[in-house]
Amino acid sequence: MPLNLDYFYGGESEQYSFYRIPKVLFTAAHYRAVPVEAKVLYGLLLDRMALSARNGWLDEGRRVFIYFTLEDAMAMMGCGHNKAVRLFADLEQIGLIERRKQGQGRPTRIYVKNFILPTETGEPEEEPDTPQPPAIGQTSEYGKSEETPEVLTSQNRKSALPETGSPDFPKANANKTDKNNTELNDTDLSIPPSPPKAKPPRMRRQRMRMDEMDSYRELIQENISYDLLLQENPYDDELIDGYVELMVDACCSSRPSIRISGEEIPTEVVKSRFLKLNKEHIGYVMDSMRQNTTRITNIRAYILSALYNAPLTISQYYTSLVSHDMAHGFQ
Repeated sequence: MPLNLDYFYGGESEQYSFYRIPKVLFTAAHYRAVPVEAKVLYGLLLDRMALSARNGWLDEGRRVFIYFTLEDAMAMMGCGHNKAVRLFADLEQIGLIERRKQGQGRPTRIYVKNFILPTETGEPEEEPDTPQPPAIGQTSEYGKSEETPEVLTSQNRKSALPETGSPDFPKANANKTDKNNTELNDTDLSIPPSPPKAKPPRMRRQRMRMDEMDSYRELIQENISYDLLLQENPYDDELIDGYVELMVDACCSSRPSIRISGEEIPTEVVKSRFLKLNKEHIGYVMDSMRQNTTRITNIRAYILSALYNAPLTISQYYTSLVSHDMAHGFQ
């Protein structure tokens, strides 16, 4: 017999605590082979990370680890010992967790890995700088002194030689030129052309950052039901894209903290909050912006604060609207 449960009204669902399972575990091709129960276990382990961070459980590399025993998994998942062992093995095989035994009766450390794949640029390792031709007046490795400031090539060879048939150099003298003693033979053609340089590390870093931003953009768009949001708000596409880009920029920030409402909030905390936002949160921020009548001097900071505080204020906002409507006799 089903339980006699009530409905959710307005934004009431936002006031409760939930276990979070990243959507990418269900949508990305490389995670489709992972059993659903293993994905649920990953959500439980991910939730335990917040407790470990508060307790300062960091290793020498400042990586967060957790303690989550087989007994914990059996109790939370409602399964037997063998099933719990298999679920941990599934997560470890795909690379979502890493377990390190400590020995001497101490519990195993579990490192919950980031579910977003690291960037694969496919570019070669850094190569040493290409040697450049020696400067003027220096001796090259080929044994010649570089005294001429210009090396003649097929492009500038014509301009370097006097043109025959001119008043100063008649054609008659041109036929007496010794081809073996021309200026062309004095040109040092032994210096090979410089090969194209490899991409500098800075360009590779930029490429990696762009790929990282693309990954977070895709994840955030999934979380907020981006396509459905655009269908419901066809004239606000630029506004919605602006919100997405602000969140992507914050998630990929290399700064240790981000200023929110006048306070420096750790970047990881801001990232975690933004990755929890859904379609209702974005709609709430859009409604709040429409109803705002005060002049905003720093629109970027204002929207960042609104997005960050959305999970905390959405319930009170819709409750106040309902109270207002009830007070004025609206049904």
